[in-house]
Amino acid sequence: MALPNALTANLETVQPEYRVPPHNIDAEQALLGAIMVNNDAYYRVSDFLLPEHFMEAVHRQIFEVAVSLIKAGKLATPITLKTYLGDADLGGVTPMQYLARLAAEATTVINAGEYGRTIYDLAIRRRLITIGEDLVNGAYEAPVEAAPRDQIEATERRLYELAESGKYDGGFQKFSDALTAAIDMAAKAYQRDGKLSGIATGLTDLDAKMGGLQPSDLIILAGRPAMGKTSLVTNIAFNIAKAYRGEKQADGTMLTVNGGIVGFFSLEMSAEQLATRIIAEQSGVPSYKIRRGDIRPEDFYKITDAARDMQTIPFYIDQTGGISIAQLAARARRLKRQKGLDLLIVDYLQLLSGSGKRSDNRVQEMTEITTGMKALAKELAVPIIGLSQLSRQVENRDDKRPQLADLRESGSIEQDADVVMFVFREEYYVGNKKPREGTEEFFAWEAEMQRVHGKAEVILGKQRHGPTGTVELQFDANITRFSNLASDDRYGELSGPNAALGSPQKRIGHQPE
Repeated sequence: MALPNALTANLETVQPEYRVPPHNIDAEQALLGAIMVNNDAYYRVSDFLLPEHFMEAVHRQIFEVAVSLIKAGKLATPITLKTYLGDADLGGVTPMQYLARLAAEATTVINAGEYGRTIYDLAIRRRLITIGEDLVNGAYEAPVEAAPRDQIEATERRLYELAESGKYDGGFQKFSDALTAAIDMAAKAYQRDGKLSGIATGLTDLDAKMGGLQPSDLIILAGRPAMGKTSLVTNIAFNIAKAYRGEKQADGTMLTVNGGIVGFFSLEMSAEQLATRIIAEQSGVPSYKIRRGDIRPEDFYKITDAARDMQTIPFYIDQTGGISIAQLAARARRLKRQKGLDLLIVDYLQLLSGSGKRSDNRVQEMTEITTGMKALAKELAVPIIGLSQLSRQVENRDDKRPQLADLRESGSIEQDADVVMFVFREEYYVGNKKPREGTEEFFAWEAEMQRVHGKAEVILGKQRHGPTGTVELQFDANITRFSNLASDDRYGELSGPNAALGSPQKRIGHQPE
């Protein structure tokens, strides 16, 4: 029995048409032709276009071979390319005929950049469609025990990776690509002030020991309370944000050429408290005076001048407490996508929570957190500094200098970290042993205090790609500022016939009240 015409027409209108993913074969052909006519056209798209961005498989192959030839210093022409394409039938023409036609129909190389951008944009749209389809199918087919938040986080990660680099889901890469990246890093380090491969912290001796903060590294900064962990990391963060300088690239993105954009998760202190600390560090006015309003007119001008200088620096603070590692990762991705990101700081790790599935075991939860932090550092390609508390067993030893075994839940933290640093101030412990004034012990204590006054140690307990050891810094407790020691303090007393001259206690960057 035939269906009525009206019903048939109605069914035809509701049936979805098959939609071809967005593509532009003409743009692909025009770009390949332009490259074969003039190999310099490749450099107009080399910063962003990859073989997988082409819709047609044969175009992907042609582009990949052409790029390999150009990078090897050879000519990419129809003659040199035909050897690598075999004897495939390309719609009734041979590979040589197809290549010759592409080159013959290429009009100009001036528009090569626009052709490349069109191909790239359409490839991104195709990948967006794939992510959207996976999202819809996953929502329909998800098992009962699967949490919707997990799917949201997975989708957001894929969208972030697509927005940042046009790649997602990982995969193998050629060793030659990694080799090129390593050589580029070395070349940039050679050209950069200070010859550092990473981001300069502004603390000369620390930079010399670490080569700066390296992309994708998880750096743990640990210490007992009152050692100055937060002070040190805010000093470093401000130095990096203040030194930031970026250059706009041909594709519209910003490339950091000095300093960096800093994201700071302050899980313990509010944004106002953190800002007060930084103002104190930069103005030289103690933070306790700022909080109490116990300041002189000249101090007020110092504070306003420091605040004015800090208005434009790329320093972003998230003061939300009690967030999970998954929430932190999602917010970090969002910051990099919207503002950019070169350094991420978390103060501190023990205040993060895991997924909630392992809350019965804190050691396992910390393993999840540190593993997630390391994965995030690699994903964002930025260094992450995570602050960590130390166990109380430090206080039971005569030598209070911390060790790797003193880390709380040390197994996962020590294993996942690329760098583990400890902050140690002997002055704090010596000061707590003050004897009664006027006694012989008091004079000995006073001499000991003079030796350690204003000094701090950063102990590199682990460094995956460099040496371990100790770096001495100056610490001004009034304004919680770490800075470089002057050279005479750094290298100790003079020796030989000039020893009687002593060693003046000058400090670089010291600002008296």
